[in-house]
Amino acid sequence: MPSFSLENDLSLQSAATIRTEQERLLNEHVAYCRRHSPYYRRLLAGLPERALRLEELPLLPLTSKGDLAEHNDDFIAAPQRAIADICFTSGTTGRPCRIAYTTSDLERLAYNDARGFLAAGLSADDTVLMTCTMDRCFIAGLAYYLGVVKIGAAAVRNGLTSMESHAEIIRDGQITAIVGVPSFLAKLGHYLQDKGIDASGIRHLICIGEPLRTRAMGLTPLGEKLESYWPGAVYSTYASSEIVTSFTECAGRCGGHPPADLALVEILDDAGQPLPPGREGEVTVTPLQVTGMPLLRFRTGDISFQLAADCPCGRRTLRLGPILGRKAQMLKVRGTTLFPSAFFHVLDQIDGVDNYYLEVSGQALSDEIDLYISFHAGDMDSLGIEDALFASTRLHVNLHSVSCTEARQKVFGSSRKPVRFFDLRQP
Repeated sequence: MPSFSLENDLSLQSAATIRTEQERLLNEHVAYCRRHSPYYRRLLAGLPERALRLEELPLLPLTSKGDLAEHNDDFIAAPQRAIADICFTSGTTGRPCRIAYTTSDLERLAYNDARGFLAAGLSADDTVLMTCTMDRCFIAGLAYYLGVVKIGAAAVRNGLTSMESHAEIIRDGQITAIVGVPSFLAKLGHYLQDKGIDASGIRHLICIGEPLRTRAMGLTPLGEKLESYWPGAVYSTYASSEIVTSFTECAGRCGGHPPADLALVEILDDAGQPLPPGREGEVTVTPLQVTGMPLLRFRTGDISFQLAADCPCGRRTLRLGPILGRKAQMLKVRGTTLFPSAFFHVLDQIDGVDNYYLEVSGQALSDEIDLYISFHAGDMDSLGIEDALFASTRLHVNLHSVSCTEARQKVFGSSRKPVRFFDLRQP
């Protein structure tokens, strides 16, 4: 049974030590998949049982979200009596995928997020406001809570609630860190400023679910807005339910570190070939030391890149850049290829915008884009929305004004996280 102690951080050890330990964990992981996972037992039957070097990771089969949806039950590698928690995530078919976690996996989850919080500078002296839900099968909310507890900090589980409720807690002056979705935290910052509530004691914002850095590693407009309320406090993270591993920025705030003993990370091109640092491709993760639903080379569908340069914090693992978009959300409009974030970054810079979401449709070679925007001040014309979007994307798209209530219901009504992209394209 794996042991998850915070005493020694493998990521801070020598490159040789990291390599030796990762190879040991990889081979233990593959052996576990052979013995306990019906899916991988079949898939690995034709491969020789021998020790693998890290360079030989591409010899192992890839696993897609479609595989997980189609063969969901066969990925479970522990008996029912060993399963401690179950969550569900939508597969590519739209059918819910069951993700099962053993007690060991939950300990791993706590360790994973504790490592991230410690890297970002949190300690046992912090009091952390949790603005994300722990219900609705949202494993991340549970992970953040377990991580806070593991480092010895105090968690305030206020969840998805009103601005007034969060403000009342912050007014007390005890909160030193917040975990939450950046777009929500930006609205919270505006609310606190508008009400004259002192939030200067908050030194860390652990931002989840939305990228905050550009391709050049600078802050996005949303990140800059957060920094205007809490200077120097913004830390970005990336994770998913399937990989049970997070990539959290350290004090250097220049890319997300995966714990060296929990994940092997690859960036793959469209043909499934590994790409060198700096090249954009699909984030592919082999999560180590998982016992409930172990995965090999899981293709997340997210597009990013690795940064190879040494990090000032001393961690010797490659860092993950920001998520540039989802592979399935790539847009092709009149010869231009881009991700929805190209539109969202523009809208994040315009103060009068309250909320927004995008719908894409079409059957031809060119996608049809409809962008729906709500405003708390001004309107489409007075704020120059069309001109601002065209200046950045060189595209004219269909723009629609909607009420703040309608936009919020659309963005926050159907998911545990904000959803701003709706794909109506015909296959």
